[in-house]
Amino acid sequence: MADYKELIEKAFQAREKSYSPYSKFKVGAALLGSNGKIYLGCNIENASFTPTNCAERTAFFKAVSEGQMDFEAIAIVGGPASVNKGEGDYCAPCGVCRQVMAEFCDPKRFKVILAKSETEYKEYLLEEILPLSFTKAALQ
Repeated sequence: MADYKELIEKAFQAREKSYSPYSKFKVGAALLGSNGKIYLGCNIENASFTPTNCAERTAFFKAVSEGQMDFEAIAIVGGPASVNKGEGDYCAPCGVCRQVMAEFCDPKRFKVILAKSETEYKEYLLEEILPLSFTKAALQ
């Protein structure tokens, strides 16, 4: 198992920037590009809810907008604003975020790290959390 301590720490840093005045559910993500750079994302809510963007997609869109389209892993942390590091439960990505991951990542090698702290986390391959995904290969 790889050491994801720095990636998880960065996800917690991103969580602090969460704009979640409505749900009070703060999420942070740290996405590791194959170039070694880490792209951070937080959830950003909107009063009309539909334009809300998840932390994972924020990180992916930031990376892609900077020209990076090959990724190794993502660490995700989140929960109610009142829950501190090491408390609460694991925060799994929503279906839309999983689909975005499938667009840019090899499901057999991309790691999804769900963390409560730097030492308490679960590691999954994308193919484990999104079986039978719809990808660009289906459009060819």
